[in-house]
Amino acid sequence: MTATAAVPTPMRTHARRLTYALVTPARDEESNLRRLAASLLAQTVRPQAWIVVDDGSRDRTRELMHELAQEHDWISVISAPADGGRLVDGRLTGRDVAAFQAGLAALADEPDVVLKLDADVALLPDFFAGLLQAFEDDPVLGIAGGACFEFENGAWRERWVTGNHVRGATRAYRWACLQDVQPLEPRLGWDGIDEVLAVVKGWHTRSLRALPFFHYRLMGQRDGARRAFRDQGSTAHYMGYRPSYLVARALFRMRSTPAAFAMITGYFGAALRREPAHADSSVRTYIRDRQRLRELPRRLAEALGRRPG
Repeated sequence: MTATAAVPTPMRTHARRLTYALVTPARDEESNLRRLAASLLAQTVRPQAWIVVDDGSRDRTRELMHELAQEHDWISVISAPADGGRLVDGRLTGRDVAAFQAGLAALADEPDVVLKLDADVALLPDFFAGLLQAFEDDPVLGIAGGACFEFENGAWRERWVTGNHVRGATRAYRWACLQDVQPLEPRLGWDGIDEVLAVVKGWHTRSLRALPFFHYRLMGQRDGARRAFRDQGSTAHYMGYRPSYLVARALFRMRSTPAAFAMITGYFGAALRREPAHADSSVRTYIRDRQRLRELPRRLAEALGRRPG
């Protein structure tokens, strides 16, 4: 890969390492898994285990992983609880979360840190060394991940996040924190709800800008951008977003893609259908408190990559 944008230098340390394990839900990811495997084999700190959960692949995903497992005893492949069905519908009903849970159950030993690692990413060799150091440095860091870069218009560009959100592609949990937020919601939005639950229970969450990862599938590339944004809108309704914040977020995203208008239709469509919101009022309250009008300048600055002091 050739990065033409400025990419932060990963953290380099020599402190005692925690143990970590990886779980990768996968369906028809043969080409992506080859690249990911190369990244993992090059890591300066090897994982305790890498479990790929095959979710009914029709390509050579399973065969590839069996080949890798024969060469490396820390790699294994298992089957997801239920195969088949349309991939997009599976994600809407949390099939990737079910696959992650299956991978967790298959771990032979309990690691200090466990990641839900997407197949379509590539990592620099000291990604996990820096990640583990972050968990070592902050004993109450519960959820963390890298900074997402996507290739657009000839350059790798960082995709900013607001607040302390951690992208799902390299989502790392301290094992004790994961137990606090289990069970993960089997639906879109699981990776926002678990963060709120973690914070409410006293954990920190953080994206680590010094640890870039390279994401090879743009949002909506598999299912269509309009559908992806619509699903974001309905998920925002479920999580209890303020309407004003949702509209502001959609308008901001529409600067780069008109498809983001579907966030608005998805949100208000769910409201008109009287779809239920998340049952935990503490989750909804926390989210809405961070979406008050006085918070919008801060969220906007974060979305533009400028962290207010």
